Amino acid sequence: MIKFDCDDLVREALAVNATHAAMADVSKIEFREEVRELCARNSCGNFDTSWMGPPAIGPIKDLMECARKYRHGLLFQTVCNVKSSFDLKGMIKGAEVHERVFRSLLQRIKDKYNFEDILPLNAGCCKMCKRCAYRDGEPCRNPDEAVASVEAYGIDVMRMEKDAGIPYYNGKNTISYVGLILFNENELF
Repeated sequence: MIKFDCDDLVREALAVNATHAAMADVSKIEFREEVRELCARNSCGNFDTSWMGPPAIGPIKDLMECARKYRHGLLFQTVCNVKSSFDLKGMIKGAEVHERVFRSLLQRIKDKYNFEDILPLNAGCCKMCKRCAYRDGEPCRNPDEAVASVEAYGIDVMRMEKDAGIPYYNGKNTISYVGLILFNENELF
């Protein structure tokens, strides 16, 4: 395991095909209850279907407090082309591409760095299992691999991207997905 370098982490994200990547200034991350309220309004269609989404994931106040414990964050974005703003198949394909980028990057970080603690947050609800055990009243089948969304934590993604120098809008006929890996460096170096 090696000590981390900000530029190296950004290169890791780009190496697994993230379109944009930057270190996020964790102290500037803005949390907004309105973002989480979109979950409660079921804007993504996954409310009350996953252990890693609302309401099962817990109160937003607790999640904000948890996220604020982290000192570093790697923000990355995957941009995919779609035929139009109504191209649902293209959007689903883009989400699948982003999920592969997210999982690959997360594994590389776990393998290469000796971080004390990691909080991976992805775009949208956890996609680890085809059907979440939550729907069947059972415990999570993959608790070490399940991830919540940046939205469930109430993070203002637009503001965070702007602060990190990553474009929120990437042009006509594109869709963008965001991942954020928060971490604390092991102090034993």
